[in-house]
Amino acid sequence: MTSEIITADAAGTWKLGDHTVGRVGFGAMRLTGSAAFHLGTPSDRDRSIAVLRRAVDLGVNHIDTAAFYFSSLRSANELINRALAPYTDDLLIATKVGPFRDYAGEWGTSARPEDLRGHVEENLRQLGRDHLDLVYLRRMRQDSIAEHFGALADLREAGLVRHLGISDVEPRHLAQAQAIAPVVSVQNRYGLGHHAPVTDEVQRICGEQGIAFVPFYAVAGEGGAHGATATHDEAVRAVAEAHGAPPAQIRLAWTLAQGPHVLAIPGTGNPGHLVENVAAGALRLTDAEVESLNALGGPGSSRPA
Repeated sequence: MTSEIITADAAGTWKLGDHTVGRVGFGAMRLTGSAAFHLGTPSDRDRSIAVLRRAVDLGVNHIDTAAFYFSSLRSANELINRALAPYTDDLLIATKVGPFRDYAGEWGTSARPEDLRGHVEENLRQLGRDHLDLVYLRRMRQDSIAEHFGALADLREAGLVRHLGISDVEPRHLAQAQAIAPVVSVQNRYGLGHHAPVTDEVQRICGEQGIAFVPFYAVAGEGGAHGATATHDEAVRAVAEAHGAPPAQIRLAWTLAQGPHVLAIPGTGNPGHLVENVAAGALRLTDAEVESLNALGGPGSSRPA
């Protein structure tokens, strides 16, 4: 890659609900500290705010967050509010509900359907908004999501939510949700070397139906919520060397190569990594490179993201 600053336009766009967004967005989870959901050392607040503003300067207009993204003294939603409000019309902020943490940072049991209004209202309060652009229902091992998704559909009818998505789901859950209200996006764990057959099927169905598919942990690999992996297969290193690019950019480029409906939301609190992540949208892998990387598929797993 050259030293030229590359903007989010390089990755192309996708229509997400009533917003046209760049295919490289930004995940806010890592803004709050060095490790996800960590209540030890908080992030540097000014640096986190600067990263958000720099993301927007680079053309990023899709930010993924949640009220349960917080660490000691830091809240991702509060940082977004401080950095970006008043929000521009082209900026889409997506959040998710279902999981929740208490003030000590401990995970609670999955929210009941009647709890979801409170979750939505908490996101509205923290972000300083009167509606949410996109809300994902994060499935927490429920066999059926119909009752929970129905509660969100009611909030959409009430005007608190514009668009709905679902997360950590199988094809049957997508069908359940679609029988209730339109689904504009699906968010599952999916990345190079870490994509289960059931998620491959969800990704395929989304492509056929024109639904956005938004992987989380696309760069992290086996590191998951603990951060980006430092271990890369030889195939990844070989492609990275051929392009003169860091392995993390190759992971993002592979993700985007899976289809025009596939979006990326890499997260970081590091300004340099942010620039690299956005620049990955300009990488174009050859068919042979994609095939060599596809062979690294592995078992999937998930935890709140």
